[in-house]
Amino acid sequence: MIKIQILGTGCPKCKKLFETARQAVNEAGIAAEVTKVEDINDILAFGVMMTPALAVDGEVKVVGRVPNGGEIIKMIGVGS
Repeated sequence: MIKIQILGTGCPKCKKLFETARQAVNEAGIAAEVTKVEDINDILAFGVMMTPALAVDGEVKVVGRVPNGGEIIKMIGVGS
């Protein structure tokens, strides 16, 4: 199962990214666990200085913006 982590302290953009990621994996039928990482020390451990950020299997894919569902699917490595 793919592990998707949304890095953010709970700001509106962080919440939007979490919902967008959940919706994208559900619509694509991808077996993925989407979780939030809200502790600042855990976020900094990823090397992220700006939120929101999205990590796939521990690798940061996007920082500082909310990608759309199609972009998220591409970041996961599924689809075209």
